[in-house]
Amino acid sequence: MDFDTFLNYFALGLLIFVFVTLFYGIIAIHDVPYDIAKHRDHPHQDAIHAAGWVSLFTLHAIWPFLWIWAMLYRPDRGWGMHVPPKAYGETRLDGVEMLNKRVANIERRLDERIR
Repeated sequence: MDFDTFLNYFALGLLIFVFVTLFYGIIAIHDVPYDIAKHRDHPHQDAIHAAGWVSLFTLHAIWPFLWIWAMLYRPDRGWGMHVPPKAYGETRLDGVEMLNKRVANIERRLDERIR
C-alpha cells in the first residue's frame, strides 16, 4: 500500500469518526433539559423528556424553551414565581387560618364598638 492510499483511508476513517461524534453529541445535548428536570425532581419530567426527543426532529428549535421549563422548578421553592414570606421574617400562614384571624379581628372590633 502506498502513502497516498493510506492517506485516503485515514481521511475516510477521520471523517466517519467526526460524523459519529457529532451525531452522538447532538443526541446527548437533547437530553440536558431532562437531566436537569430529573435532578430537580420536576413534576413534568416525562413531558420534558418527550419534548426533548421532538426537539431532535425540529433541529433543536424548541430546546431553549425546554431548558427554561426545566430550570423553572426547584423542590425547595416550587416554581420560583414568588418570594416566600419566610424571606421577610414572617411566619407562613395557611389561607384559611389567615382568614380566621381576620374575621376574629373584625368581630373583636365590632364588640368593642357595641359596648
